[in-house]
Amino acid sequence: MEYTTIQEARFLTRPNRFVARVALNGAEETVHVKNTGRCRELLVPGAVVYLAQGDNPNRKTRYDLVAVQKGPLLVNMDSQAPNKVFAEWARAGQFRQGLTLLRPETFWGNSRFDFYWEAADGRKGFVEVKGVTLEENGHARFPDAPTQRGVKHLEELLQCRVQGYEAAVCFVLQMSGMVDFAPNDVTHPAFGQALRRAAAGGVEVLAVECRVTPGSLVMDKPVPVCL
Repeated sequence: MEYTTIQEARFLTRPNRFVARVALNGAEETVHVKNTGRCRELLVPGAVVYLAQGDNPNRKTRYDLVAVQKGPLLVNMDSQAPNKVFAEWARAGQFRQGLTLLRPETFWGNSRFDFYWEAADGRKGFVEVKGVTLEENGHARFPDAPTQRGVKHLEELLQCRVQGYEAAVCFVLQMSGMVDFAPNDVTHPAFGQALRRAAAGGVEVLAVECRVTPGSLVMDKPVPVCL
């Protein structure tokens, strides 16, 4: 996944979860933040950030904030990116061999999952994708804030498994060089408990880190999952 027209800036403030103020080319600019999460450990005053120019001339902000430098670590912050790179990764044969269908935003019962898939050998299943931007001393963690929606997704995946489908949750680590991945039990213990229940019930738990540049994001290799 690639962006066009990337520019480097310095983060100043975040008036609300949708916009940030940055220093760009010697002037202050208001930009759209493509992640409504807290990201407090990333968006600190003076941090180097990367902006992608928007393609809608009628929008209020000219740029999207898509990546940030956290010390030596470059983190992609675009919350729409994980689903896009997962689709690229899966269609390249990295998720299931013999994939014949990968359909996004699929309803099953009262649930809507990120992807439904089918394979040539008759296997079929559902996948939920979660973007991960939180890192602590080389360890990737999710979530960075309580997420009842995330708990609900895991419970629904478990129900799919009970009904005979394959089910998986894929944590896309929007950074590289991670030692492992684990649920963030300190911030939201209920999510960690739900993830362990799902795994015990046959839901596959994947964590895959990405190669990140200011203008691109590509899923790369799996990291150990610690439950």
